[in-house]
Order: sequence, then structure tokens, then C-alpha cells
Amino acid sequence: MKKQIKKQTNKQTKLLFGRKNYLFLLAGLFLIALGFILMSGGGSNDPQQWNDEIFNFRRIRLAPMLILLGFIVEVYAILLNPDKD
Repeated sequence: MKKQIKKQTNKQTKLLFGRKNYLFLLAGLFLIALGFILMSGGGSNDPQQWNDEIFNFRRIRLAPMLILLGFIVEVYAILLNPDKD
């Protein structure tokens, strides 16, 4: 049993994805985070006061599209073959 443990520790661990995959994963996470940041805010401290800022282009169109694009980039990063040049 000790021989098997020694053999396994001598092997170099290989990462599941390549460098390109991890860069795309980070880019996708950045897009998703940016979308959620753009979607936040627009509220009011006073519940009796209405604020039309919650229905602007940034929160209704831009932020959800960035989030969707981020998820598409994430799927592409997972499916990208790291061994293929």
C-alpha cells in the first residue's frame, strides 16, 4: 500500500482545463459580475417616493444582456478543447 501512495505522489498533477479555458472562465465571470453591478441600485430610501430610474436602458436591456453573454462565454470556456490549437 505504501508503494502505491509513493507512485501517486511522484506524478505531476495536470489541470482539468488549459490556460485559454481559465481565461475565458474569468472573462465570463467578469461579464456576469458587471451585469449584476449595472443592474443594482435605483431604489429610494423613502417608500412614498417613486423613482423612474429603475426602468432605464441600463437596468432593463444592457445588464441582462451582459449576464446572458457571460453565461454563453462560460459554456464556451467549458466546451473549449485545451489540446486543440
